[in-house]
Amino acid sequence: MDQVLTVIGDPASRALSQDQAEAAQRILQHAGARTTAIDWLAPGIACDIPFAGLAPDAAEDATRLGLAGQPLDLAAQTAAGRRKALLVADMESTIIAQEMIDELAERFGLGARVAAITARAMAGELGFEDALATRVALLAGLPEAAIDEVADRITFNPGARTLVRTMKSGGAYTALVSGGFTVFTGRVREACGFDEDRANRLLMDAGALTGRVADPILGRQAKLEALQEIAAGRGLPLAATLAVGDGANDAVMLARSGLGVGYRPKAPARAAADVSIDHGDLTALLYLQGYRADEFVD
Repeated sequence: MDQVLTVIGDPASRALSQDQAEAAQRILQHAGARTTAIDWLAPGIACDIPFAGLAPDAAEDATRLGLAGQPLDLAAQTAAGRRKALLVADMESTIIAQEMIDELAERFGLGARVAAITARAMAGELGFEDALATRVALLAGLPEAAIDEVADRITFNPGARTLVRTMKSGGAYTALVSGGFTVFTGRVREACGFDEDRANRLLMDAGALTGRVADPILGRQAKLEALQEIAAGRGLPLAATLAVGDGANDAVMLARSGLGVGYRPKAPARAAADVSIDHGDLTALLYLQGYRADEFVD
């Protein structure tokens, strides 16, 4: 079978039952596909249903309609080449739960004002570069010591470390590429085990933020360029890459990668992504590549 449908539930609740998996298989068959036995990647969490005779888009659409309302993530793709050799990940609201500029603003008493700008930028209503410059300008004078205080608030989204460490154990290269700031990406890179990180650099003077970011600002286009540059440097076609993100700033990167995944995505990222993960955690990206739970590196 040259195609595969992956069905993924929430690992915390083990929401995927044998009945649901068999229902997905029957939907594929009724849509005209030939299928083989259900292959459980993790019992109660994720399974593969190999199939042939139906285009992946048609298979995914039929299954999504047939399982509508159930808390499951679905992805149909060609089986060959599904395991990727490069992971490029957004940081904020993807690998970690926070938007760090909002956390800095909260420390400065400007949380609601800055968070509103952040939300509009992530939804694609504001240009990223202008929105970032506006928000950082509001932070002028914030003491450098506040960065360490705010960094202590970082929490990782479930599955983040497992995703990075498992892909590395499988021979993949991993990069954290963020529109946020190097003062945070460095910490996250070390904690998760990413091979490299790229982000914007906050400018400081006399122990305080100046309200400016070093040029050039790393935004939407720079994320795409990072994906292309890292892949080319490692001799990889874009088909061998996986990108994950949640906001408008990630949309072009998701659209051009071999497998673009929106994690709890806003509308622009959802439209650009090949797959959206709304119920599973970040280990869903491993199941999409055919990894089994007993291959995970925690």
